[in-house]
Amino acid sequence: MRILVSGAGIAGPVLAYWLTRHGFSVTVVERAPALRRTGGHAVDLFRPAVDISERMGVLPRIEERATGTSRMTIRQEGARRPVRVDLAKIFGAASDRHVEIMRDDLGEIYCEAGREHVEYLFGDSITELSPDGEVRFEHAPPRRFDLVVGADGLHSRVRRLVFGEESRFTSFIGAHFGVLTLPNLPDLDGELRMHVGVGRTAGMYGARHLGDARALFLFRSERALDCHHRDTDRQKELLRGAFAGMHEEVDAWLDELDRTPGFYFDSIAQLRMDAWSRGRVTLVGDAGYCPGPAVGGSTSLAVVGAYVLAGELARAGGDHERAFPAYERAMAEHVRGSREVALSAAKTLVPTSRLGVRGLAQGARLISALPAGPGRALLRLTTRSARFHHSMTVEDYPA
Repeated sequence: MRILVSGAGIAGPVLAYWLTRHGFSVTVVERAPALRRTGGHAVDLFRPAVDISERMGVLPRIEERATGTSRMTIRQEGARRPVRVDLAKIFGAASDRHVEIMRDDLGEIYCEAGREHVEYLFGDSITELSPDGEVRFEHAPPRRFDLVVGADGLHSRVRRLVFGEESRFTSFIGAHFGVLTLPNLPDLDGELRMHVGVGRTAGMYGARHLGDARALFLFRSERALDCHHRDTDRQKELLRGAFAGMHEEVDAWLDELDRTPGFYFDSIAQLRMDAWSRGRVTLVGDAGYCPGPAVGGSTSLAVVGAYVLAGELARAGGDHERAFPAYERAMAEHVRGSREVALSAAKTLVPTSRLGVRGLAQGARLISALPAGPGRALLRLTTRSARFHHSMTVEDYPA
């Protein structure tokens, strides 16, 4: 049985790995000319995704590439003294298994795990899909597949071809997110530097194996800003306007916008669809149920979704009419929980008041100062995110 997967980010390679382990023939098509190796931004793997990675045999490599961020300094806008936080304690309180890693590093590890048994078509993309499985590409000749899976992110082309325009399914949750690559000038060495103000948060962090650093920006707006997701000039202009005058250190980060070799910007929006499957096509990860970039644990959700989809297809013997509904049922609770986590996290990470700014800083300091047991209990009592990630379970699908 031949399955085409669109997208070689996170969900695509994980899905391809497990599909081949279950005996399916898999082709992955990716618009980029090669795997991205700039590092990307930091993402979190929580317990279920860590467990799946361990079953794939790649957990040692993931832990080897972990960012190593263990400390955080929070400067409240207008305050003199920074708040210092032990991140290792906070991560430990949130989940008994957690790894922070650069997104592109993670994608490369997942891709290499199954590359020997998967056909990859780089520098190409799907242009047409027919109900009987015939696929037309931008460059490669047409081919026929039994099933097609869109794993091509929030702005999925597969979803647009099969379900319609993106605007029908996205729900803006009040903030925008930007990341840029810049020199590791302060030699951060495991430190995350944060500046928090009303309606805006900026930070800078490095990674142990990278020679550069990342600056991240989150800011609120009443509506999604009028900006195409590929219009980088307009995006940089919006960032400058949102963070002007916050702090001289933040101004220095913004000065790198015209020189940065890596830049990402998008609205934080949730994808809400009644169903992720139609005919021989289904969606996985952000293409089907993005809870919100940077705030909803979308990377872990993508890994879990890919594993579950492959497992349900194997359980149904490749019968998509049985497998796709079972996959959607199995993921429904995880998706709902991730959406709630994202809404809560967006309010916490980008406070709407001075009281919220102070609460974020002092709450993080209190949790990191407490012993492990009380810190874990306090975090689970006060955050939806910790409760959700701690309780999320995934069925075992033997290969």
